Amino acid sequence: MKIRFFTFLLSTLPLTAGHAAMQTTTSGDPAPQATYLLPGAPTFDLSISQFREKFNHDNPTLKLTEFRAIGHVQDKANLMRAASKINENLYASTALERGTLKIKSMQITWLPIPGPDKKAAQDTAWNWMAALMRVFTPGLTKEQSQNRLKRLLREGKRSGYYAWNEGAIRYVVADNGEKGLTLAIEPVKLTLSENSDTHS
Repeated sequence: MKIRFFTFLLSTLPLTAGHAAMQTTTSGDPAPQATYLLPGAPTFDLSISQFREKFNHDNPTLKLTEFRAIGHVQDKANLMRAASKINENLYASTALERGTLKIKSMQITWLPIPGPDKKAAQDTAWNWMAALMRVFTPGLTKEQSQNRLKRLLREGKRSGYYAWNEGAIRYVVADNGEKGLTLAIEPVKLTLSENSDTHS
C-alpha cells in the first residue's frame, strides 16, 4: 500500500495543479507546467507547521501527524513536497515554498478499498476533506463544507477533473475512479479585473 500511494502521489501532485493551469490558460493552449510551479505562483500565508497546528486544534478527533519530505533532489529548486499518512488508504500531501515552507498546494488523497469497508472508508475521507476546506475558508460551517465538498466531488466524478475558484482559493478535484481521488486547495493570485467568485 505504501509503494502504491507514493507512486500515485508523485504522479498526481503535479497533475492536479497542472490541470488547473490548463483550465485557467486564456490562449487555448495547455499550460506547460503545474500552476504552483509558475514564476510568482502564490502561497497561502501559512507554513506547514502552522497549518498542522491549526488543523489539529480545530479538529481534535482528526489528528494530522508530521509531514515528511518526499520526492527527489531534481525537483524544482524553490519547491518541496511532503506527505502525512492518515490511515492505510488516506493521505495528506503538500507542495511547499522551499525556505519559508509556506503552502502552495494542500491535498488529501483517498485510495478506495474494495469490499464492505469501502463506504466507511469513504465517509472518513469525506470528513477529512471537509475539515481541510474549513482551514482555508474561515467561517465555513461543518454543514456548509460538507455540502460544498459534495458538489465538487459530483462535478469531479462526472468529468474526472474539476476546478472551481472562489475568491483567493481554488478547489481542484481529480477523480481517477478506483485508482484514487484527490482534493487539492490552492491559493489564487487575484487581479483587479477578476471577480470575487468565478467558476473554472
